[in-house]
Amino acid sequence: MSITVDPNAAPTAPPVRGRGRVLPAPVTPAEMVLILVLVVLWAALAFATPAFLSAGSIIPLLVEVAPVALIGIGMTFVIIAGGIDVSVGGAIMVCSVVTAKLMRDQGLPLVLCVVVAIATGAVLGLMNGLLIAYGRVHAIIITFGTANVFLFIGLQIFASQPVSGMPSTLAWFGRGVDGQTLGVPHSFAITVLLAAAAWWYLRHTAGGRHFLGIGGDAVAARLAGIRVQRRVLLTYVITGVLIGLASIFTLAKGTSSLDQSVGNGQELAVIAAVVIGGTSIMGGRGSVLGTLLGALLVQTVKSGVTQLGWPSQLSDLFVGIFIVLAVGTDLLRQRARRAV
Repeated sequence: MSITVDPNAAPTAPPVRGRGRVLPAPVTPAEMVLILVLVVLWAALAFATPAFLSAGSIIPLLVEVAPVALIGIGMTFVIIAGGIDVSVGGAIMVCSVVTAKLMRDQGLPLVLCVVVAIATGAVLGLMNGLLIAYGRVHAIIITFGTANVFLFIGLQIFASQPVSGMPSTLAWFGRGVDGQTLGVPHSFAITVLLAAAAWWYLRHTAGGRHFLGIGGDAVAARLAGIRVQRRVLLTYVITGVLIGLASIFTLAKGTSSLDQSVGNGQELAVIAAVVIGGTSIMGGRGSVLGTLLGALLVQTVKSGVTQLGWPSQLSDLFVGIFIVLAVGTDLLRQRARRAV
């Protein structure tokens, strides 16, 4: 059998592939596991204590989740770019006490309170970013040092006295009726919207992929033309801005008095949420959706332990177990990839 080829026929063009890159699934297997764990945990708590699913329990839970998840968005950017920030607690203290004193003494309205808090956080984040990006010192060393500096500044502003008599200016972000719409706290709704925007940015833009590339291999990213120092600086400024907004949420959910314990241990809760959410502590891979789920899981554990009347130390134990499992899974995954 012979095949006749027409010499005058136009050559057949090879199939053209789309230029769009292949994206991972919108929800990763690790995030699906977190969702499943949350569903099982919520069902178990609802069975053990029916009050858990009441509005009086869920709304405070979401209000507590909001600042941790919000800062976690910035921390996700920091960690996927190969950094870390342990100065979060001190930065929250400074943003909170500055805003609280101005709100009380100068009568700042809601919008100006938010602007002051965000601006203060941005300045603190800029300090971290400049020292880390251009000082070429490891992030944990810099942020451990600035954590102590921020704590000193905050305590000096407190002047050994709590800030009392604060007005209800920030009630729109609080846990009361003014802080809700259709039963959803405004602080949590804002956090979800910002998390969605950050998720889209990391997934669908070149700038988002640059952060991932820097965390994967900073030298290769620099050779590829990515301005590594500027990107690293930006991660800390973003985190500072979100810390400022989170301090507003923190002030709004409290009482009319602010003491020196504000922000204490918050950096541990944020890092726990990010790591449990699937962000690799080694950098180069992360998920904002996972961070939101991780923050929700951490706070669910704390709320559940409280409602069941168990010792509060158990919540730290359970969160620690989740962290070890998340980090262990990440290390095993990376080892499997290197073995291929």
